[in-house]
Amino acid sequence: MGSDRHPAAGREDGQGAEVRRDRLMAEVVEEARLCGPATGRPHLRDEVLQAMRRVPREAFVRPSDREFAYLNEPLSIGHGQTISQPFIVALMTDLADCGPADIVLEVGTGSGYQAAVLARLVRHVYSVEVVPELAAGAAESLHRLGVANVSVREGDGRLGWPEHAPYDAILVTAASASLPVALGAQLRPGGRLVYPRGEPWGGQRLMVVTRSEDGALSEQPVLEVRFVPLVGEA
Repeated sequence: MGSDRHPAAGREDGQGAEVRRDRLMAEVVEEARLCGPATGRPHLRDEVLQAMRRVPREAFVRPSDREFAYLNEPLSIGHGQTISQPFIVALMTDLADCGPADIVLEVGTGSGYQAAVLARLVRHVYSVEVVPELAAGAAESLHRLGVANVSVREGDGRLGWPEHAPYDAILVTAASASLPVALGAQLRPGGRLVYPRGEPWGGQRLMVVTRSEDGALSEQPVLEVRFVPLVGEA
């Protein structure tokens, strides 16, 4: 998507970007309201909206797609992957119920946009990306923006990042037919895990998983979605 557009397209002054960002956030708020009966979240937390507003999405898309950075839609980032629709980023962040003392695991770094949003809300984000080029690019983008509380590692996200577990929240940005066992095990009791469940390119639902004090996991469906498939190094 957008791979044939000129790299200079969409370059504009800060005021123009701010106007487009405000328009996008208004669309996110309205979509949250419309989806409220399904999600139970007709009003997203102000902290989430402010974090979204302060992260420059254009820094996480391909140069040829910068003019489309503030459209409320996913964009290709190469390697068969996408940067998620802003509404979905906001919804998943809101569903995770993160706080400033939390340690969060993200599976599927992509371009680093979701991690950058989370970084404004939590103590630290550990993010795993299976595509080496995307992991390196995301780390570079985050460093360039001065985001110091995100650690990016290349690896199989289905295995999580056990060295820093348990996590207060886990966000998975690619779909799988079932929850990878390792990820459920790395969620602390009382924590929340948000992931899309379903077949690749088929029917999928965004799920919220909670872990009880006795270790039992329960899943709640939230919304129909479509994500790229969760893949491993193999």
